[in-house]
Amino acid sequence: MKTLVKSIILLTITLFITSCGDNKKEDKYGNPLTKEETKTANETAKPEATSLAEKGKEIFDGKGTCATCHKVDTKVVGPSLQDIAKIYKEKNASIATFLKGDEKPIVDPSQFEVMKANFALTKTFTDEERQALEDYVLSQAK
Repeated sequence: MKTLVKSIILLTITLFITSCGDNKKEDKYGNPLTKEETKTANETAKPEATSLAEKGKEIFDGKGTCATCHKVDTKVVGPSLQDIAKIYKEKNASIATFLKGDEKPIVDPSQFEVMKANFALTKTFTDEERQALEDYVLSQAK
C-alpha cells in the first residue's frame, strides 16, 4: 500500500513538473507554433482594451438592469438613451453624478420616483462603472 501511495505521489510530481515546461504557443487548432510563428503572432496581437463606453454597454445590459426601462431610440418606462444623451450634453451635466444620487433629474422629473428605486443598485457601482454608463449613454446621441 505504501508503495502504491509513493508511486502515485511520484507520478503526480513528475506530471506537474513536466507540465510546467516552456509555455509553447499554439494556433487556434492546437498545433504548436514555430519560434518565427510565435514572434509574428505576438507582434500582431492586439491588446484587449475595452473602451469605457463598451464597458458601459455591458453594465447597461447586464448588472445595471437599465435596458429594462430604457431603449436607444424609444421611450419605454424611462426616456430613450438618445433623449437622455441630448439633454445631458445640452446642459453639460453628469449622468454619473445623477446615478450616484448626487444630482437632481433633468430629463423627465415626473419619472424620478421610478428611477429612484434603482439608486440602491447604482450607488453600489464604482465611480468608473458609473462613468462607463455615462460614456455609453452619451455615445448614443444623434
